[in-house]
Amino acid sequence: MTRFTKEEEILSKDEAGRTRMEQVPESDRETRQERADRNFVELLQGARVAVTGVQVLFAFLLTVPFSQGFVRLSAFDRWLFYVALVSAAIASICYIAPANQHRVLFRQGMKEKLVRRSNLYGIAGALALAMSMTAATMLVTDYLFDSALAWGTAGAIAALAAWSWFAQPAFDRQSSSGEEEAQRRSRPGGTGG
Repeated sequence: MTRFTKEEEILSKDEAGRTRMEQVPESDRETRQERADRNFVELLQGARVAVTGVQVLFAFLLTVPFSQGFVRLSAFDRWLFYVALVSAAIASICYIAPANQHRVLFRQGMKEKLVRRSNLYGIAGALALAMSMTAATMLVTDYLFDSALAWGTAGAIAALAAWSWFAQPAFDRQSSSGEEEAQRRSRPGGTGG
């Protein structure tokens, strides 16, 4: 027999997109530790995707000053290179930090703290990666074409990263919490109107 309590209800959407309450069987619930373990694994999976690209970008940027054409870069392009290089290094550090901290904190009972911190490192890593990709794209475009095209291309890259990595999920998060608040208020005993 499946038992339910009021605290074990969750919001879900049906096929028509309507929000409804659904009860979660006891066998499907996670403990705090299980949830922390699952969340940490999910964060590491996301970092694995990003860290490969960051490391390739960083390795490439480390070789650029040793190429023949580097001496022809303007002072502005050298500063772009500096921003791209340092941002890639920061992104690498941020994406690698959760795995290294996990090693240091292994079996210390701090998984939830590590999950929250790892999420912040992931956001910081994404910011640094966006900055590095924007600067590197601007540098190459400026070197190959002209500064007007470089500024436009860099602006488009920065805007795309800002939207797809930060703004769109923030809007989704905002609308999701608004729906949950409305649902809570409409329940008997809620604090609505």
